[in-house]
Amino acid sequence: MSSTVIILFLAIVLLTLVITYFAAKQTQTTGDFYTAGGGLTGVQNGIAIAGDYLSAASFLGIAGAIALFGFDGFFYSIGFLIAYLVVLYLVAEPLRNLGKYTLADMINSRFDAKKVRGAAALSTITIVTFYMIAQLVGAGALIQLLFGMDYWLAVLIVGVMMTIYVLFGGMIATSWVQIVKAVLLMIGMIIMSFLVLLKFDFNIGQMFLEVKSATSHGADYLKPGLQYTQPIGTLSLMLALVLGTAGLPHILMRFFTVKDAKTARSSVITATWIIGIFYILTLFLGFGAAAFVGYDTIIAANPGGNMAAPLLAQAIGGDFLFAFISAVAFATILAVVAGLVLSGASAFAHDLYGQIIKKGKATDKQQMLAARYASLGVSVLAIVLALFAQYLNVAFLVSLAFCIAASANLPVILYTVYWKRFNTAGAVTAMLTGLFSALILVSISPSVFSPVEGAALFVGEPLFPFTNPAIISVPLGFLGGYLGTVLSKGKSDMKRYAEVKVKANTGYKHSV
Repeated sequence: MSSTVIILFLAIVLLTLVITYFAAKQTQTTGDFYTAGGGLTGVQNGIAIAGDYLSAASFLGIAGAIALFGFDGFFYSIGFLIAYLVVLYLVAEPLRNLGKYTLADMINSRFDAKKVRGAAALSTITIVTFYMIAQLVGAGALIQLLFGMDYWLAVLIVGVMMTIYVLFGGMIATSWVQIVKAVLLMIGMIIMSFLVLLKFDFNIGQMFLEVKSATSHGADYLKPGLQYTQPIGTLSLMLALVLGTAGLPHILMRFFTVKDAKTARSSVITATWIIGIFYILTLFLGFGAAAFVGYDTIIAANPGGNMAAPLLAQAIGGDFLFAFISAVAFATILAVVAGLVLSGASAFAHDLYGQIIKKGKATDKQQMLAARYASLGVSVLAIVLALFAQYLNVAFLVSLAFCIAASANLPVILYTVYWKRFNTAGAVTAMLTGLFSALILVSISPSVFSPVEGAALFVGEPLFPFTNPAIISVPLGFLGGYLGTVLSKGKSDMKRYAEVKVKANTGYKHSV
């Protein structure tokens, strides 16, 4: 551990704390806390969305997955990027027009029912928990590598810091931390990609030739099927990645931080450009790590491959680049977990406490206090669970969160906006069917059970063959919404649907 590492880490931490200090002065109301008062511009929010989306899974997990498994690792980059087209064309505008603070607000613009809001809050909290575990696992591995401290202590340090950002700064602090982190991350990615290409004399064809001989996989390294041997299993993973983004609570919440749907659309376009460039560059990081770090060194540092990017930085740029990239990775994790804590806290404080328990009559002060207590609770839960997931690849963990989002949230969002017969029973059925089918199938999958000791959480034969169950759970979510609607006695409120349809497309209220 060099003094450069310590200085850069402290600089990043100090910068984020300064942002939080000034943001705390501006966070006066629940609107400020949840959505930064809707005052971000399209470019600011677009960069913040990119900062929220480019998590430890993207930076640490994908680089490691490509380094270890070649083409199969790049599936994550493809899926995460294409997902934004679904968000842009189907979700961003109606969500901004119909919602206020949370996903449940958007759904309840059509169904004013406690059970719908409760189901949406449960889904949000589950997704946030999975996603946070991934970030904390990445943070623990990173700090463990840099400072040689115990994994549990590293996770605890990150957990405390992320809680401070949310408790005091809310969405304003979280947004600006994400903007700063996104800029730093892109600078780091561009520098590393440039140095990798420099090593290959800027000859991409030469890079492809050399990585084939750099790993024990040979020519198979550049072909699909090295990690994902089942075509249907690969399709299931891609389905989760492509559709999951449109149901992620912490991403959807960002559309409430702008003033109107037009600004929300421009946010997505800005974010897509940044995210697109980033995911193309992950290829150079993965191949560079395979060529200049090596499989054995990557695995020795972390069995999940999560330290491939920092190790590559050290191999091609020395201690200073290693320190900078590690500090940026740390900032990446802090920014994303802060956004996750905020979305989880909003589900507790706004949906469960404010709307269900207090029946919409909670004062601003009561909601703010509830949100801060909820932030603390969400953080503690994620920290405890992360302690048991040390050796799992963070990209894989995030793919599970995407699966639940695609299975439980996306069907309800689309049905709410586009199907006039949809009713309360259908909304609750869709969310619960998608949520529990995803959780049950994951619990009996190769991710949890493996005949090889150390390859999964438990030793045994998996009952479900695919690591990601989206190919089953997503259709079940849509089917649950359909059957719940057509088989229930409840009828759709056509007047309410007409109002929702007008508002979703225009942003204006209209009484029919």
